[in-house]
Amino acid sequence: MMQAAAKKVMTNLDEIKGAIAAKMDSAAFTSWIAPLQFDVCDDVLVLTAQNQFSADIIGSVHKNVLTSVAAQFGLAVKIAVRGANVSATQIANDNNVQSFAPAASVATTHNASATAFDTFVCCDENAFVLSACKKLAAGTVSFSPLFIYGPAGCGKSLLADCIESASAGRTIKMSGGQFVSEFTRSLHDRTVFAFKDFCRNCETFILDDVQALAGKRATCEEFAQLVMDLRAAGKNIVLTANVAPSNLNGFDRRIQSLLASGLVADVAAPNQNVKRVMLMRAGVAADVADAIAARIAGDGHLVGGVAMKIKTYAELMGTNVTMDVAQHLLADTLQKSKTPIAMVKVMCEKLGVSYDAVCGKGRSRAVVLARQMMMATLKIATNMSLTEIGRVCGDRDHATVVYAISQIEKLKTSDLVLAAQINQLVAECK
Repeated sequence: MMQAAAKKVMTNLDEIKGAIAAKMDSAAFTSWIAPLQFDVCDDVLVLTAQNQFSADIIGSVHKNVLTSVAAQFGLAVKIAVRGANVSATQIANDNNVQSFAPAASVATTHNASATAFDTFVCCDENAFVLSACKKLAAGTVSFSPLFIYGPAGCGKSLLADCIESASAGRTIKMSGGQFVSEFTRSLHDRTVFAFKDFCRNCETFILDDVQALAGKRATCEEFAQLVMDLRAAGKNIVLTANVAPSNLNGFDRRIQSLLASGLVADVAAPNQNVKRVMLMRAGVAADVADAIAARIAGDGHLVGGVAMKIKTYAELMGTNVTMDVAQHLLADTLQKSKTPIAMVKVMCEKLGVSYDAVCGKGRSRAVVLARQMMMATLKIATNMSLTEIGRVCGDRDHATVVYAISQIEKLKTSDLVLAAQINQLVAECK
């Protein structure tokens, strides 16, 4: 009899959980409800949370759904806290039941560094984003979150590192991949509430490469809630990505608008003068830096690799690197004449889309816009005919190219960000 009764209770609890899951968003159920302990006592459904913070959130956001489902089974609802009765006025990190420690060190506490931004070589195009980063690092600002975007090697991660060094108080800096990994691990270890507390216990939160969260629905929902909670608490938020919020693939419109709700600023790829300064700072002779700066792609990672190669050669061989030696040493790196296909591939990387998608039959908004931008760029930067432009962009016909160019010309008059992107792409293709 006792076994039969226990089995019936377990069946009822599974049915209750299923009914709740059917009425809630799957991400919210996974993050907040699934980790709870379910019990039935004296016609009361007792939901036990790991800490008071979780109990408060569940009680304020999901109480109506829980109450309606419990009523279907003739039960009332009580939300309890595991371990002890905890005052409702206590903050999130008030529990001794759960603890969370990231696999890698992501949190730092230090005094602000006055020279933190000296490592970033700034050009005129990046003066605005650099000023915004310095302002945010100096204290709480009104434009949080600060969303920084740009192509690979433009200096987004370097600016994030500079903000981390220049910010006083506790700073958490994670890559997008780390956030996905740590959130998934917290779900597996049933320490998700401690993970939430950990991320919120800071003065500045930095997430590098937001695009790594694309397509991971539960992670995106948790991240969106984190951004809203941090902003409501007056904390600084810094986000970086390879494209603007509106062009992020794998994020729903609500999250895109949330990411764009603060200050969105783009970082331009290193120009010739920036590359020259970077090479000279690394110890490359001035004449060599002048000569090769124009023949290196506008990628900060690549420039750093070139500087390291020259410096290492000089140290190992015990001789200065002349221009003739540099040309031989960097034969695999220095740019030759650009082919149309090479230009398209470079633009694909800058715009965050794949070459196969651009040349294929994809009709997603991001791919179509990127394809149209490439066609307009090739028209301005080269002497190619419209037929030739259509051929390198996936064998598009003449009418498609004409329409694409006309659409971009219309958008340039109202979208200053797109116009700046076109100008940058044109400069790199010439």
